[in-house]
Amino acid sequence: MSITLLQKIALIVTIIGAINWGLIGLFGPEADVVALLFGGDNGQEGLLARTIYTLVGITGLINIGLLLAPTEE
Repeated sequence: MSITLLQKIALIVTIIGAINWGLIGLFGPEADVVALLFGGDNGQEGLLARTIYTLVGITGLINIGLLLAPTEE
């Protein structure tokens, strides 16, 4: 199985999103790096932050293809 460039990018974005959620789980919502960097005065409700959260969700769906892809034996 060969991973496409889109799948590699999606995997990187998903990993970054997972690290962000891990920080939130360990330290609470004030450790939400996406909201801190891209939320502006609105935190998680900022348009850019919501766009990034949406892209992370889409990349997670793309990665389902990696999970279900046939393996080479």
